[in-house]
Parts: sequence; structure tokens; C-alpha cells
Amino acid sequence: MKAQGATEYLVLLAVVLIVALVSVALLSFFPGMASDAQITQSQTYWRSAQPISVIEWAARYENASGVGEVTHIYMKIRNSGSYPVRLSKILINGKNTSTLCASTGWWCANTHVSAIYLYPGDEKTFAASYVFPGAPSGPGTYGDSSDVGRFFVPEYQMPGSMSASCTRSAPYGTAVMNNFGFEYTEYIEGQQITKQEIGTKPIVIKCMENVN
Repeated sequence: MKAQGATEYLVLLAVVLIVALVSVALLSFFPGMASDAQITQSQTYWRSAQPISVIEWAARYENASGVGEVTHIYMKIRNSGSYPVRLSKILINGKNTSTLCASTGWWCANTHVSAIYLYPGDEKTFAASYVFPGAPSGPGTYGDSSDVGRFFVPEYQMPGSMSASCTRSAPYGTAVMNNFGFEYTEYIEGQQITKQEIGTKPIVIKCMENVN
């Protein structure tokens, strides 16, 4: 009986090891995929971040004419704090608003607004309406529209700032932005205090079906 029990234990252990190896192999085969747990943790963290929360996001692949393969980003932020703020920079993996574009990117020229004001409860959207139907209309360039134009040019993959990008076919991949955050000025009882909010968790976006 003892020998039979030991044999059954070894068989069960072997099955568990095989399942684990298959899981690792599948994750390696799809390097652009993040786990549902990672995505959920990221969403939970950023929706409750203070004072600037990221309450919605999405990403889509496009093979854009004259640009090549790019990842489009949709993002909605909210001032979840108690005081007005003026957003001056978006920070991603050591890069800021002025350096997120490729130096040769024609879309980088004259596309940034100087600042975004958010009163408590205010929301703003970064998006290209032709990529994400239903995105709000507003100031923009190149026929794109959003609440704030292209403050950090979210329509295109930001070189060096995303560890993975969306792909043409299913599974569509994952866009990940490490060390994501904001630089802003907070207005507290007549005082202006410049601060940075850098998240302890990355932005992890499961890519949608591609544009084309």
C-alpha cells in the first residue's frame, strides 16, 4: 500500500510539472501577452490613484500609411483629488512629454498643448476618434480629435517607452508602460506646488482587435 501511494504521488507530481512546463511554454510563445491578474491589478491600482487616476484605457494596432506599424493608445484620466491641478507632463519609463516621440516623427511637431487644467472630478481623454469610435471631439491635429488634442501623442507607439506593443492578429498582445506617471502643479489654498505622481504598478493594456 505504501509503495502504491508513493507511486501515485510521483505520477501526480509529474502531471503537475508537465502542466507547469506547458504553461511556461505558452507564455513564452506569446511574449506580448500579460496575465489577466496583471491587467486587473494594474486597472485597480490606477483607477484608485491620487490625485490623478486613469479610469479607462485601450490599445489597438495599425499599419499606418507612411508611418508603419504603430500602437494607438486611448486613455481617460480624472482628477480624483481635492484640489485643482495643472498637468504639465506625462512620464513613461524615464521619458517625458517632450521626448516621447521619435525625433523624426512628423506628427510630433506642434501637437502638444502647454498644460491641462483639471478641477476635482474633471475628466480628460487622450484618443484618436478614427481609431476609437466614440472618443470625444475637440482640438487636435491631422484630423484626430480628443479632449486635449495630442498632449503626449497617444496615437502612436512611443519609442522606448512601451515594453510590448499590439500585433496584427489574435492574440493581439499587450501594451505595457512602466514607471508611468504625471508631473503637475497642485493649487492648495493659494499656493502652487509642483509634484510628480509615479505609479508603483505599470499600465498594462490588453490590445483590442486591430484597426486594419
